Amino acid sequence: MYPRARPPQALGFERILYEKQDGAARVTINRPEVLNALDFRTLTEMGAAFQDASWDDAVGVLVLTGAGERAFCTGADLREQEQFLRRPRDYWKWMGAFIEAQERLRNIGKPTVARLNGMVVGGGNEFNMACDLAVAAEDVVLRHVGTARGSVPAAGATQWLPLIVGDRRAREILLLCEEFTAQQALDWGWINRVVPRADLDAAVARLVDTLLHKLPEVTRYTRQHLNFWRDLSWHLTVGHARDWLTLHAGSPETQEGLEAFVEKRPVDYEGLRRRLAADEPTEQHWGPPVGRCPHCGAAHLPEGFTYCGQCGRALKGA
Repeated sequence: MYPRARPPQALGFERILYEKQDGAARVTINRPEVLNALDFRTLTEMGAAFQDASWDDAVGVLVLTGAGERAFCTGADLREQEQFLRRPRDYWKWMGAFIEAQERLRNIGKPTVARLNGMVVGGGNEFNMACDLAVAAEDVVLRHVGTARGSVPAAGATQWLPLIVGDRRAREILLLCEEFTAQQALDWGWINRVVPRADLDAAVARLVDTLLHKLPEVTRYTRQHLNFWRDLSWHLTVGHARDWLTLHAGSPETQEGLEAFVEKRPVDYEGLRRRLAADEPTEQHWGPPVGRCPHCGAAHLPEGFTYCGQCGRALKGA
């Protein structure tokens, strides 16, 4: 027997809300207290919900949205990302969950609609673009912040934004990290509809109803062909993006970006550039871990340390 779709309540989700009714499935990222940011558990639950909706022949359309009114999704949970400074290789696992959720959404076999109820940032925009269509409340803003915050450079937006809005506009979005209004996103072809906030649910419902009144097999095959250029650019690059991001997860740039976020201060761009210009260590704040204590034998001490972190005795001039 092939796997059968299950009732939403049987899936035991904690980070998302999952509903199925009248031919439509709805996935809501339910973390409004952190602006619907994506942690590992959220991504795995989203992937499981997308898979269930794909297998459920009673589902004809999927709607993706965020809880509350402040955010659709603001990308990676930076509080969780802090742990990758200590265990950078764990980022590879996080990125795997992100990729799998993206793949399941794009290959779901039925049309998908992004209901943009609030801020659309970073990975949130990548889930927006992974959907076939998008409807936004008129006060919504969209942006990317990877090159400004030093946390997670875009993986998805770098492949798909040039296809959606054009190369120069994609570079403007990803390099300047400015906010873009829903109306500007509409004008650029980034989203499909902009409506007053009070009309958002009605506009989504109309779109869902229109999509449900289409032939499902023909729709699935149409989507398969429409996905060609996105799939091509994604599959050629996302693997090495995953590995590079893993290597970068413990870098000084990432650390500075995360510390600035936690401390609610600007990123010290000048300090980073000053260290580069002065040939100071940039991969390790205190130099490479090549030192050894002549007293206790502790190894892998940072080259710039004056005292041993294990026995406390002076390392130099001993």
